[in-house]
Amino acid sequence: MDKPDAKGFDTAGRARGQHNDPPAPIRQEDPMTNRKFLAALLGSTLLATAASAQDVTLTIESWRNDDLSIWQDQIIPAFEAEHPGIKLNFTPSAPAEYNAVLNSKLDAGSAGDIITCRPFDASLALYEGGKLADLSDLDGMSNFSDVAKSGWSTDDGSVTYCVPMASVIHGFIYNKDAFAELGLEPPETVDDFFAVLDAIKQDGTYIPMAMGTNDQWEAATMGYQNIGPNYWKGEEGRKALIAGDARLTDPEWTAPYAQLARWGDYLGDGFEAQTYPDSQNLFTLGRAAIFPAGSWEVSGFNNLVDFEMGAFPPPVQNEGDTCYISDHTDIGIGMNAATDHPEAARTFLDWVASEEFATLYANALPGFFPLSEAPVQIDDPLAQEFASWRQDCESTIRSTYQILSRGTPNLENETWNASAQVIKGEETPEDAGARLQEGLASWYQPQQ
Repeated sequence: MDKPDAKGFDTAGRARGQHNDPPAPIRQEDPMTNRKFLAALLGSTLLATAASAQDVTLTIESWRNDDLSIWQDQIIPAFEAEHPGIKLNFTPSAPAEYNAVLNSKLDAGSAGDIITCRPFDASLALYEGGKLADLSDLDGMSNFSDVAKSGWSTDDGSVTYCVPMASVIHGFIYNKDAFAELGLEPPETVDDFFAVLDAIKQDGTYIPMAMGTNDQWEAATMGYQNIGPNYWKGEEGRKALIAGDARLTDPEWTAPYAQLARWGDYLGDGFEAQTYPDSQNLFTLGRAAIFPAGSWEVSGFNNLVDFEMGAFPPPVQNEGDTCYISDHTDIGIGMNAATDHPEAARTFLDWVASEEFATLYANALPGFFPLSEAPVQIDDPLAQEFASWRQDCESTIRSTYQILSRGTPNLENETWNASAQVIKGEETPEDAGARLQEGLASWYQPQQ
């Protein structure tokens, strides 16, 4: 027997007088109760396992590697908070390598569930090759106009295979401080535009416009495609050209070149050798008053300038004319036709089509505008200025991007060259139109 200690407990920790008590009887459980308990335990385990099995991870392919932090810090948390059973993994490639990398992955069956889509022919080829799924019946597609969907639809518009995410808008960014200093207002008509350019040139403090012709593409993209829609009436003219009902020698297609031919007097000395980065520097350093622009400049310029910026749309020919803007489809997102998780992928794509995503994306990337018809409040004032033009102007896309640049010579690249040549005074507007028409007609049947 163990000896009790001074506190009345023996060395085994039992109270005095209890160490000789008989052991407590073993509790007899009801066998039915045991079976119920085990069944409940097994059921809860199976439910937990099933719930875990239902969680899926969608991998997103993209070329926008500069967006990685935006996806990780803003977009993915917002989606996963509302859809706890679906995880997202954003895995971008280098922009220049994206098409080749994506095609290799798709061919090998290792591509992600979600495919970020470049507009027009590259994505159309993926759909026609069975790599992108038909999303025409996705509920969220009702939030987009035909123009918004045009970058990711078949030629006849019957199938849409990517959800439109964002566009870029063309216009002119200007130095508000310079305009205030010179007593100038943003122009509304072409005559106003050249009056403003003349006033800036006469004052001599600033180069009137920062644009060069060395790289050629900007002469077309921020020149011809910027001002052109006001002449060919946006979608009306673009579709007439595709149908063969209009020619590049028609007045509405050569008139933009006639305006560009006047620009050379306002671009500063040596503009012929000026590169795109040169033009950006001239404006952001405050040496030029106006920058023919794409809205993708907004974020970058915000971080570089020490003056207030504003923007105005391409001036119309006459006061009261309908205005047209190049609201160009830039980025969409679709579903790998071979995904193992089509329902989860469609859930995500429906969310991308929502007003919530549009607002999130527009403010995360000011200058890239949602294509949804839902109104979106954009916090950045310069980006909001660009977006506000949609309320008053008709939207269109760049005239050369759909169908018309599939052959040789490539109309898009030829338009780069023609725009630069006209600005430099080395080709007349009429000769440029005739050259482009001859090239298009050489391979495009409706123009023959």
